[in-house]
Amino acid sequence: MYSLQIEHQVRDFSMWRQAFDSDPLDRAGSGVRSFRIYRPVGDDYVMIELDFETQEAAVMFLARLEEEVWSSGGAAAPALVGTPETRIVEIVENTTVAW
Repeated sequence: MYSLQIEHQVRDFSMWRQAFDSDPLDRAGSGVRSFRIYRPVGDDYVMIELDFETQEAAVMFLARLEEEVWSSGGAAAPALVGTPETRIVEIVENTTVAW
């Protein structure tokens, strides 16, 4: 399993969330199996992890984000500030510890 990690500053979290929820790239149809959204307390910043079965699916989705969403001049990503930082990582272990 592979995860596309994305970090970026946002102008307004509610505005960002509305754009994210509009799902312009059809996450499920693009191979996203699950995702997590992190938001540092007291900071206008968002971190996202999108999980894929294959590295190729993660690479293709990232390319589409760059070409179709982030380069749109704000139309598809109105809350985005600056250029997102991204990386694709292989998930080596995912363990839930019961308390």
